[in-house]
Amino acid sequence: MNQQAYGWRKSSRSQQQTACVEVGRLGGGAAVRDSKDRGAGYFAVAAGTWASFVAAVKDGRFDR
Repeated sequence: MNQQAYGWRKSSRSQQQTACVEVGRLGGGAAVRDSKDRGAGYFAVAAGTWASFVAAVKDGRFDR
């Protein structure tokens, strides 16, 4: 994917924390970057992969 990501946001649960990840929109998928180092770039995932990840988080698969 060689597109410009837009609409960056971080979780409302992160409040004023700076050590977070941000998610942006990317045609056909999502972009993820480090909020502390936005200039370092981002990694991109396809829409289906992102949807699977979000579903796994909601299902508690990453809970400790």
